[in-house]
Amino acid sequence: MIRLRQIKVLVSNNVLDDIKKKCASKLHIKELDIKDIKINKESIDSRNKPILYYVYEVDIKVDDEDKILARNKDKDIFKKPDERYIFNISGNKKANNIVIVGSGPAGLFTAYMLATNGYKVTVIERGNDVDTRVSDVNKFWETGKLNIESNVQFGEGGAGTFSDGKLNTLVKDPLFRNKKVLEIFVDNGAPKEILYEAKPHIGTDLLRDVIKNMRNKILDNGSIVRFNSKLTNINIIDNRIDSIIVNDKEEIKCDLLVLAIGHSARDTFKMLYDKGINMEPKPFAVGLRIMHPKDMIDKSQYGISNHPILKAASYKLTHTCNNGRGVYTFCMCPGGYVVNSSSEEGMLAVNGMSNHDRDSIVSNSAIIVTIGPDDYGLHPLDGIKYQKELERKAYELGNGAIPIQLYKDFKDNKESTKLGDVIPITKGNYKLSNIRSILPNYLSQSIIEGIEDFGKKIKGYNKEDSLLAGIESRTSSPVRINRNDEFECNIKGIYPIGEGAGYAGGITSAAMDGLKIAEHIANIYSSNKRF
Repeated sequence: MIRLRQIKVLVSNNVLDDIKKKCASKLHIKELDIKDIKINKESIDSRNKPILYYVYEVDIKVDDEDKILARNKDKDIFKKPDERYIFNISGNKKANNIVIVGSGPAGLFTAYMLATNGYKVTVIERGNDVDTRVSDVNKFWETGKLNIESNVQFGEGGAGTFSDGKLNTLVKDPLFRNKKVLEIFVDNGAPKEILYEAKPHIGTDLLRDVIKNMRNKILDNGSIVRFNSKLTNINIIDNRIDSIIVNDKEEIKCDLLVLAIGHSARDTFKMLYDKGINMEPKPFAVGLRIMHPKDMIDKSQYGISNHPILKAASYKLTHTCNNGRGVYTFCMCPGGYVVNSSSEEGMLAVNGMSNHDRDSIVSNSAIIVTIGPDDYGLHPLDGIKYQKELERKAYELGNGAIPIQLYKDFKDNKESTKLGDVIPITKGNYKLSNIRSILPNYLSQSIIEGIEDFGKKIKGYNKEDSLLAGIESRTSSPVRINRNDEFECNIKGIYPIGEGAGYAGGITSAAMDGLKIAEHIANIYSSNKRF
């Protein structure tokens, strides 16, 4: 096939026809000569808004491909490269018991790749299956009654199940792991457009079924998935993993232990530290959620509100403060919700979530500030203590509800008593408060400086009745579990992976880390089918 880049067409409902015309013109052939078109990448050019363009990279099938390529010297026209992801099984050792802890994207994709390639694995998950988990979370949002093992952080699919479901990543990918992750999602029910969109997005409502389909394939290939099964201890013999303890009572022998525990498994981090697993504090970021009218964001990004074809607009903003700290938007949720994502009694954290259609009237994003060990201490678990203290204050401030505050009142350091034009769209109750009262001054000042700068980039971003909600404390793991070039920690046979271990920063990068560890295992150990 021939690949063409920079195919620019107006945003419309007839893009395939327009793409075909552009490709034919660029190749100096007739439209009828094009046998097939596959979109490889799609982005939006809004520089002349409200006149918007799609920009495509496409692969087309034609007869006389070599002849057509020979007469075209345009650098944006070339033979389609080989972009296949390769999973090789070259190992010859036998692994009787491969246990994967956690069913978030890192653990799920490790299990999926191994199980569908002939390995038998056991996945243990402390929380519930996704359907039961959805019921648990909805009950929490409606009543405030928290299940500490099945919530927005814990359960099948991990924390990403209750998020925007964004799948973009900045990780360099010469082996096409990202492509493989997206293909697996599509094979299990995700929309096909995620294969080519510049900012692919599934949405929490669709992601749940995708996760179930992946679990069922793992089971169909002879592996085991267990819910309500919490890792509570590990047994080490001669500096190698021997077995694990589940729910403080059941022992499971294991030759290999993949730790995909997620960024919120604070009790598990403590247990692993006490058992001598090497770890260190890791810089992360904390801050607040900010809510704006979706129409305002759309108008800024597209030049028009409620675009008839495009979904709610997104943005990504960064600023370096006078104090040297970085402030940036994170996990932006167009047409989404601010959600109570607590996982411990007496503590409150928030996150953002969107369904596939992104059709709420508010767009929200985290505005977060970089912090490091100089702010919270050099002990590996000091970052967790820092998070917990902020979350405890947020819980007390809102009496268990999400504290929210008008931006003007945040700047003035006073409690909000009434809303402006921005309507809070939340999952879980909210309470008008003075969020600034719980934050260190360097965080508050950095957030204000960032919002004022962002107001120069998006008109109205710093409007006085924009709503802030807090606390956004679970942006990434505050801990890194050290691993060597063989992906093992200091205990042989234990592989810390994903966001919780400090090696990923979102759904896609965590899933890619899962593929990486599955590849490594396959390079050493043979699949069960060979024995």
